[in-house]
Amino acid sequence: MSKRKILLEESWKTALLTEFDQTYFQELRTFLITQKKQQKNIYPPSSLIFNAFNSTPFDKVKVVILGQDPYHRPNQAMGLSFSVPKSVRIPPSLNNIYKELEKDINFKVPSHGDLTSWATQGVFLLNAFLTVEAGKPGSHRNIGWGLFTDKVISLLSEQRQNIVFMLWGNFAKNKTDLINHSKHLVLTAAHPSPLARGAFFGSKHFSKANEYLISKSIKPIEWQI
Repeated sequence: MSKRKILLEESWKTALLTEFDQTYFQELRTFLITQKKQQKNIYPPSSLIFNAFNSTPFDKVKVVILGQDPYHRPNQAMGLSFSVPKSVRIPPSLNNIYKELEKDINFKVPSHGDLTSWATQGVFLLNAFLTVEAGKPGSHRNIGWGLFTDKVISLLSEQRQNIVFMLWGNFAKNKTDLINHSKHLVLTAAHPSPLARGAFFGSKHFSKANEYLISKSIKPIEWQI
């Protein structure tokens, strides 16, 4: 992932221009290049590492849904948090997100887990760590991605307004201090993972997000996929 190969949507490129020159990011890039030379399988593929950014321009973000790692099994990770390609079985956490949508709004559960239609409407599906080694969840948590995505969240908070941040689980909730609550709506809930034993259900974040956007004269999200 050399600097010239970072293909980034223009508004994000402008917002993050100086970040790619930071020492930590240069070290991150070197680490990934070394992993590739060692023939390690890294997910998502290089062309999709910045998929969330390229699908949702900086100046078009309406909602942020923060995940942690990309999926670490073959063909799952596509650079959008919680999302999988249409050919892949719907993961348990996304299945619970669909169940909550079904209860919260008039949502019909689709046969796939591709959330691209959300991303193109302004739902920024950001993972805190943008890569992972195959079969090793959490393997890239200490290589610098956290610094990068914290900066991303801070920039959105500082330079934009009226964004809905959905923070699910303790990891995501810890990002709340990066966000100016007077300028944005911050919604917190348990993680949709089955490990949370259903604590995510009843949060109604999707209807609350649209109510907030409408109150700010912003077009709401069509959650139906």
